[in-house]
Amino acid sequence: MTALRKTIVALTPDAAPFAIRAERSSDVVAREALLDACFGANRHMRTCQRLRDGRAPAEGLALSAVARGKLVGTVRLWHVSAGGVPALMLGPLAVEEPSRQLGVGAALMDHVLAAATARGHRAVILLGDAPYYVRFGFSAEKTGALSLPGPFERDRLLGLELREGALDGALGMIVPTGKAAPEHKPRPAAKAKLAAKLAPHAA
Repeated sequence: MTALRKTIVALTPDAAPFAIRAERSSDVVAREALLDACFGANRHMRTCQRLRDGRAPAEGLALSAVARGKLVGTVRLWHVSAGGVPALMLGPLAVEEPSRQLGVGAALMDHVLAAATARGHRAVILLGDAPYYVRFGFSAEKTGALSLPGPFERDRLLGLELREGALDGALGMIVPTGKAAPEHKPRPAAKAKLAAKLAPHAA
């Protein structure tokens, strides 16, 4: 695995460079719009979402790809227990359609896996298409005895050991173990504006 770098920049003949950096609070609206465009409005009903609901991503493992001054890709990793074995769950990985031929998805994957390795994590699990993820070392070799909290296609449950033997003995349900997501409290000015809006009109 390559050493962690803070930023990756890729140049192509016909496109502006893209950079990969840590996700920022200012990325949230664009990230959610990108996920809606890639996965549809019903994405919150998917099985893997049960592992993310109410949880915060693993520290330092929520990344954004930006180009031309806008967000064009996103990936996040989440703490889980894979049948009692500590691991990370990857997803969603999303890239806007015009940027998919530029290597944005592969760069996000390489960067987030390098970051996970540098932080001492031992294994990553995902639900995805094997033909795409096999290039990063994922396989179904050690996920056959694992389950998800909802319907899923068995051949799409893949794992990657960042440390040899990390998924040995993984058996049972994959459950979330990450910290609770922080509540987004309105800023004082926003709260005052909302209060004024909801206050009854003076007689």
